[in-house]
Amino acid sequence: MHRTDVSAALTDLLLTPGLDLHEAADRHFAPDYRQRTDGQWADRQEFLAHIAHLRTVVAGGSVEVHDELVDGDRYADRHTMTVAKTDGSTVRMEVYLFAEFAPDGRFRRLEETTLMLEGAEHDRNLGSAR
Repeated sequence: MHRTDVSAALTDLLLTPGLDLHEAADRHFAPDYRQRTDGQWADRQEFLAHIAHLRTVVAGGSVEVHDELVDGDRYADRHTMTVAKTDGSTVRMEVYLFAEFAPDGRFRRLEETTLMLEGAEHDRNLGSAR
C-alpha cells in the first residue's frame, strides 16, 4: 500500500497547474475526509471549496517538510508552505499537523494549526479561506 504525505498532496492540489481538482483530491483524500484548521472543521466538500478558492489566488509556491512521522495509521508533520500569490505578494506559513490514514493510504482526517511567518494581515486565514 502506498501512503500519501502532505508534500505530495499539496503539490498536486496547489502547485500542479492543469491537474483536475477532483483527481488531485482523490489521490490523497478518502471519501469521508474531514479537516480542522485553526479550530474550524470542514468536510470533504468544504475542503474542496477551500482548495478551489486557493487555486484562484495561488500562482506557485513550495512545500518544505521539516519533521515527519508515521506510526501505523497516524501521521504527523511540521512544514512550511510558501505561496506566491497572483497579486505578486508572498505568504509563508508554518503548519503543525496530525492526521489519520484510511486503510488505502489516503488521509481520512487531518487537524492542523498554522503560524503565519510572512504575509499581509488579511492572509492569516489563507489556511481555511473559501
